[in-house]
Amino acid sequence: MIFRILLPVCLAFTINVHPSDAQSQALNSEARKVAGALYAIASFYVDSVNSEKLAEDAIRGMLEKLDPHSTYMDKEETKEMTEPLQGNFDGIGIQFNMLTDTVYIIQVIPGGPSEKVGLLAGDRIIEVNDTVIAGVQMKTTDIMKRLRGAKGSEVRVKVSRQGSPELLEFKITRGKIPVYSLDAAYMADPATGYIKLNRFAATSAEEFREALDKLKRQGMKNLILDLQSNGGGYLNAAIDLADEFLDKNKLIVYTEGDKQRREESKATSAGDFEEGRLVILIDEASASASEIVSGAVQDWDRGVLIGRRSFGKGLVQRPIPMPDGSMIRLTVARYYTPTGRCIQKPYVNGDKEGYEQDLVKRFDHGELMHADSIHFADSLKYKTLEKGRTVYGGGGIMPDIFVPVDTARTTKYHRELVAKGAIYRASMNYIDSHRKELKKAYPSIADFKSKFEVNDAILNDLRTLADAEKIAFNETEYQASLPLIKLQLKALIARDLFDMNEYFIIINDINESLQQALKIINDPEVYEQVLSRQ
Repeated sequence: MIFRILLPVCLAFTINVHPSDAQSQALNSEARKVAGALYAIASFYVDSVNSEKLAEDAIRGMLEKLDPHSTYMDKEETKEMTEPLQGNFDGIGIQFNMLTDTVYIIQVIPGGPSEKVGLLAGDRIIEVNDTVIAGVQMKTTDIMKRLRGAKGSEVRVKVSRQGSPELLEFKITRGKIPVYSLDAAYMADPATGYIKLNRFAATSAEEFREALDKLKRQGMKNLILDLQSNGGGYLNAAIDLADEFLDKNKLIVYTEGDKQRREESKATSAGDFEEGRLVILIDEASASASEIVSGAVQDWDRGVLIGRRSFGKGLVQRPIPMPDGSMIRLTVARYYTPTGRCIQKPYVNGDKEGYEQDLVKRFDHGELMHADSIHFADSLKYKTLEKGRTVYGGGGIMPDIFVPVDTARTTKYHRELVAKGAIYRASMNYIDSHRKELKKAYPSIADFKSKFEVNDAILNDLRTLADAEKIAFNETEYQASLPLIKLQLKALIARDLFDMNEYFIIINDINESLQQALKIINDPEVYEQVLSRQ
């Protein structure tokens, strides 16, 4: 999970500021002190030291004393963090998972380099450039480094394919690979579209508009936007998405800090869904950019929020590149919703552990199961801008309709099956042996959803895998979790047979927030009642 808001602006290492003479003297004195300490250690310490690491540790130490979101990243960390948000990277164009210490291809990206040479879902990569990567416990990051590379460069892979007695060799020319932030977009019923966004990247607004246009052509009148577990991303992407729902000149968000004057972002006339019923799904892992969109929609009474209280990240980080390719992400401002709410949850400088334990505390206090366990101080009350409803700041966005976590089906036995990858491997084993017949029997997701059933053979294989992982069988817990296990297996098989979109078409049958949303969005009277509650 990634909790971040990054302004898509690159700052030079030398920041153009104009401190006073007193500030300059203080800064120069402090800088000399730090430089002097590093020099003394490098010159006189009893043992040899890594000066670069010492400098990085010093920077990390300073930032840790500020707030939970100001951080330092080295060159590799910076690259890994920015790639998913930039919308593309150079590589071979596959999605894979590690299955029994082997790279298992779950999807070949359409139009990408791997599809062009004939790699298929289900192939297992055994060698990369004559280096064996299967069965040697190689780290996923090391495997990715071998598969990724500059556009136009070549990589040779050898794969094991079901039905082929020998390894198949492919020479792949790396290319630009898109990274999508939209997981699913489909018609949840004849009038209601469903769109799930997993992060706010540079391409998110464009992806959203394309999905919206597609759903409108299919008859969409109302929209459910799923931001559950969306940890955020670019601030501008959140502003662009909120603009799709709000009328021209309506305030979306403003930012302000001790060193940064107030900056406002308002909606334009370009929104493609300014009318029609709207529901946004959020939960305790919806953060930063997700909260900007949710807060703007709630403050303007534009739509209904359903789920659980969001994460509570109201701090804006600015990336400050260093000369060696590393980066400081420094908190420079707080952001505020249109009513003036700052939804940043409380924190103590330097106490990252306590801050990160907030979600555990919510669970322990019963907040994820009972709405009445949540209490806000009167000082955090605000009124929405159209209907004057009471909303709260100071620790996340509280939805209009609360949906508790479903704990009935998630037993200890089920959690161990998931944690040790048994459910995933059982689905892989089945589709690996039945891919051709499944494609023939279920040409569409509608056929698959209505007709496919998880049979005893799949469940028996799951039991075998669980026993091999030494997961103690519990009949009572197994029966309690069986409906969930079967649905997860079916959804994973659908994903590998079709795509991620079809995974959500199946798994959303147990998305309680979505089921509530469908009831409310299809009843105009109830929908308006929710938006009129005082």
